[in-house]
Amino acid sequence: MEEINPRLNSATGGIAYSAAAFTYFIVLFVVSLILKLTALDSKSDAYLYISYLVSPAAISLSVIGVLKFRKISFKSIVPVKCNPKYFLIAALLIYGLVFALSWVNGVSVKFFELFGYKQREAGSYLPDLSGGKVVLALLVIAVLPALFEELLFRGIILNSCENGAGTVRTVFLVGFCFSLFHASPEQTVYQFITGCAFAFIALRSGSILPSVLMHFINNALIVIFAACGLFDEAGNLIISTGGNIALIVTAAVALTVALVWLILDKTPVKKCEKGGVKSFFLCAAPAIAVFGIVWIVSLFGVA
Repeated sequence: MEEINPRLNSATGGIAYSAAAFTYFIVLFVVSLILKLTALDSKSDAYLYISYLVSPAAISLSVIGVLKFRKISFKSIVPVKCNPKYFLIAALLIYGLVFALSWVNGVSVKFFELFGYKQREAGSYLPDLSGGKVVLALLVIAVLPALFEELLFRGIILNSCENGAGTVRTVFLVGFCFSLFHASPEQTVYQFITGCAFAFIALRSGSILPSVLMHFINNALIVIFAACGLFDEAGNLIISTGGNIALIVTAAVALTVALVWLILDKTPVKKCEKGGVKSFFLCAAPAIAVFGIVWIVSLFGVA
């Protein structure tokens, strides 16, 4: 049995989250300054693509820095080998999440509107998707986030936290951090649920690949549906009532099957060590505070 690096603990998970936040805002500041100096139109495709690349760039720099600082090998935070069955579970799980829980964002928007929240137009998030341009959009919006966000959340944070906070607590810690990182009020609940689901399958499979697949499918479906004109102005999927019912029912069944399959999995569960959760929050506090402020600003539309 391979010996676990003692530095791969919940403190490292918290440090990684804070490092990602610190690096993200530095990269964002530099990129924003460059964009301002070049007077690039904020509604142009180039502007949108550059904005999407800020996160992957910041995550890669922060992860490299933390691994070097904590003297942890890349291999230890990015396990890839797993039983092929987990890819089937991943497909069922993401199908269930996307289509059985599609109503969550709508309910969240209605709730936050009570506090004055104004949702951005769905189209404002996406570049031109006509013709072959959809390929570039898939690369930047689906492939890169699936790789780099999973590297941070289901890679270094998850594998570090499990050794200190235990398996169960780690699922919720990672889901919380994943949701807060995106600072999107209307997607907060859905992203927390998906963040927990991604963490759950990563822990059960012992590999980062199933969650990478799920993350890619989630983002790719948005791009493909938008390219095919399947969203209305509010961002809802255009589908008949009967088709919608069939989609929700089959998705709910798929989600249930996937979750039961994972729950009944015999993968050993690690227990929480004393002070493991506290250690994470102490080290992650700077990131939580900053992302929390951004979330509040997004909610009230101050920005």
